[in-house]
Amino acid sequence: MNALVPLPVLLPLCVTGLKLAIGPRLQRFQRFISLAVLGAVLVLSVLLMIAADRHGPLSVHLGDFAPPIGITLVADRLAGLMLTVSSAVTLLVHVYSLGQGMADRDDQTPVGVFHPAYLILVAGVSCTFLAGDLVNLYVGFEIMLVASFVLLTIGGTATRIRAGSTYVIISLFSSVLFLVAIAMTYAFAGTVNFAQLAGRLQEAPDGARTLLEAMLLTVFAIKAAVFPLAAWLPDSYPTAPAPVTAVFAGLLTKVGVYSMLRTQTLLFPGHRLGDLLMLAALASMVVGILGAVAQTDLKRVLSFTLISHIGYMVFGIALAGRGSISGAIVYVAHHITVQTTLFLVAGLVERRDGTTELTRLGGLAKSAPLVAVLFFVPAMNLAGIPPLSGFIGKVGLMRAGIDNGGGWAWALVAGSAATSLLTLYVMAKVWNLAFWRDAPPGAEGEGVVLESAGDEPGDDEEDEGDPAEGAGRGLPVPAGAVVSAGLLGQSITTTKRLPWPMLLATGAAVALGLLYTVLGGPLTTFTEAAAAELLARTPYIEAVLGR
Repeated sequence: MNALVPLPVLLPLCVTGLKLAIGPRLQRFQRFISLAVLGAVLVLSVLLMIAADRHGPLSVHLGDFAPPIGITLVADRLAGLMLTVSSAVTLLVHVYSLGQGMADRDDQTPVGVFHPAYLILVAGVSCTFLAGDLVNLYVGFEIMLVASFVLLTIGGTATRIRAGSTYVIISLFSSVLFLVAIAMTYAFAGTVNFAQLAGRLQEAPDGARTLLEAMLLTVFAIKAAVFPLAAWLPDSYPTAPAPVTAVFAGLLTKVGVYSMLRTQTLLFPGHRLGDLLMLAALASMVVGILGAVAQTDLKRVLSFTLISHIGYMVFGIALAGRGSISGAIVYVAHHITVQTTLFLVAGLVERRDGTTELTRLGGLAKSAPLVAVLFFVPAMNLAGIPPLSGFIGKVGLMRAGIDNGGGWAWALVAGSAATSLLTLYVMAKVWNLAFWRDAPPGAEGEGVVLESAGDEPGDDEEDEGDPAEGAGRGLPVPAGAVVSAGLLGQSITTTKRLPWPMLLATGAAVALGLLYTVLGGPLTTFTEAAAAELLARTPYIEAVLGR
């Protein structure tokens, strides 16, 4: 079974090479192999999760080189669960992107650019979850950075280039800081392997350990968009195509949370920066949700709720107890799925009405009841309405805070309750404006092709035929619509009849979120075992070093 550990990283990379060699030819075959490899990664992830649960952590030293020289990949319960959830989500988002690409008639470039970049992103996420040392964790981050810049700027529109540039500058800064932290760690301990560092860092001077912990936490807080290091996110994510925004919001920030979980439990047990983490968690929850309250665009609302709910996960990490770590793991799995689903729904709304500006939307509950249901269920899940999985995670975290009994813990319990209520208010606001009220005048725009973000204002031409046949010809934008773009910055044809792959993928994501509720008991049992394994540290160390 150990031989399966590298495959979630290798399979997407190998297929990416094959797709680049084929180029834009054999469209259907390329779509098939993309779906096949993502399905295979999902199956492998499930197998690794089950094996780690039954037999303990699995590890492999590539090339049979032992630490600290070789590359070590490790799959324990936490890594297995994260791989499974991320693989399921990336598969569904890819199905969604196929529907959007076909509807936009992007016949060449998505296969030649979008699909390879997407598979590289999947490989980077898998590498991060399986990394057994700091260097390969850094490599996983950089693989994701390269792929994410391509995906953020695909189409080359000015808005996407600007947002992508901001994202890359922030990411490069965190990468440099990460490299400095890796170098300092090696100078102190003579290794960067997690299992070896778990023992050697305990012998380092307290000041050196605290400095390394602070540097790594800063790096991962930037990746996770923890306040006050989250200002880049609301301006970067909403400009990308719907499937890109969905997978970024669902996964990339959670990679930072995962890294915090891994290093804080394995390398810095009994960490000294717990109070600072609690403060950051509380600030993220409060500032993020207040930002969401002030927004009038659905994508920006969801971006700020993303920042807010990262605070719940940092809350669990900061308490560093078995119950809090278990609650944080449940919430990470829940939030990956629910946040991705909500951004997919935002893409459906944009596809149908040409905008996500709430002041220009209305009447969707009557005119698009399926879209309304697809929004309502994950929205209530995000707000933590019982008995949904968001409620399960929040109750676990708040119970851990009450059991802790400290002043900061009680402040976080209160902040968590207030944030949950404000999240419900925000979701109710979106529901009332976009779905429940009557549509404002001029909001209907079926068959209207929105102006390409790359077109000049004076280049628009009238189309005397069916507007849906004029995709890419820059038709005038009607009252109540905004400039929008497809996967490649091309035009979108707004339509009441949404592409079935987009609806299917979104519905499956909603069902996956509900599955966490149905399997709430087994999921909680699994995460408690994962939390105990993380805090014990011994199973991980023995699996890697063979002691």
